Amino acid sequence: MYAVGLMSGTSLDGIDAVLCEITGSQKSTKVKMIAFDTYEIPDDIKEKIKKACDPMQSGTDLICSLNFELGQLFAESVKAICKQTDFELNQLDFIASHGQTIYHQPVADDTHVRSTLQIGEAAVIAYECGVDVISNFRVMDMAAKGEGAPLVPYSEQVLYQKENECIALQNIGGIGNVSVLPPKESSLPLLAFDTGPGNMIIDEAMLQLYGVPFDDGGHVASAGKINETMLKELMAHPYILQVPKKTTGREMFGQTFTLDLLKRYHELPKEDIIATVTMFTARSIAVNYKQFLLPTYPIKKLIVGGGGAYNKTLMQFIQKELPELEVLTQESLGFSSAAKEAIAFVVMGNETLHRQPSNVISATGAKEPVILGNLTYGRKKAC
Repeated sequence: MYAVGLMSGTSLDGIDAVLCEITGSQKSTKVKMIAFDTYEIPDDIKEKIKKACDPMQSGTDLICSLNFELGQLFAESVKAICKQTDFELNQLDFIASHGQTIYHQPVADDTHVRSTLQIGEAAVIAYECGVDVISNFRVMDMAAKGEGAPLVPYSEQVLYQKENECIALQNIGGIGNVSVLPPKESSLPLLAFDTGPGNMIIDEAMLQLYGVPFDDGGHVASAGKINETMLKELMAHPYILQVPKKTTGREMFGQTFTLDLLKRYHELPKEDIIATVTMFTARSIAVNYKQFLLPTYPIKKLIVGGGGAYNKTLMQFIQKELPELEVLTQESLGFSSAAKEAIAFVVMGNETLHRQPSNVISATGAKEPVILGNLTYGRKKAC
């Protein structure tokens, strides 16, 4: 089968679209990447997403309209990746769309039940492309009393798990998340959770201080000095040492968090701020490994994917913080750091079509494995 996977993450650095050929199911799954690209999210839509994610600025009319607006943008991304490779839309068997997370409430509080919301209307994608769409992957896991995240570990287990090697796969998108794959015959469970911020704070700080959306290659951070007072305050955030299972997102480490931080440390040199928040990402990853993983799991390799893999300063910081591990990127294994999450949703969408579960209950905390995603038909089926 042929499929396009779509991922728009918390970093808002674009819509990842991957065109794949996928065969088999579960342990027999084989994926071949045909093409991958990231398509820009227009600035006005980025601002709408940020407002929609902020309870102080959001509104039902904004989310309602943005749902359809993003659906159109996702559809255009599917058409673009197919056109790029002269691949006919009508050859696609399905589209797997993660959608854009607007709010994620993994734990109930006094006024909210456990819930999650991803938008980017599947009906718009299905109609515009004439292709079946699997979307809304997180909600069934939450219905089964899981946290709805992380979901990527299923594809990692299928595609990366080794017979005799324990591997840590660290994704650094807007948020950082880790999946630990024990050897196949090990009694240890697959463990996955969000380590804390990834690129989110760095990107927002770069936008506010330099007017650019990210620190290209980590060049700005490399020119700065780490402010220990600021770093100590950041590392005192209660999420960092919260015991897994745990998930987080823009509602915790987004624009509001970063603007408040910049206001309190406005007298620091700009490059020192970027260096410090970059180290915050690296150290929050390292502390989680030291506290929750390394005492139990015999990890030797840490393989980084996501946009953070291209930030050389961040990668150097991680290696410095975890000198006992070999820190690598997806590219060193012959894969794409940028395409990893979009491919993951192709794998999960394929399981949905095969009516197979694709949540990892040791990662999400769900009571049982469940089939993820909603199916929206894009074309008439023969009776």
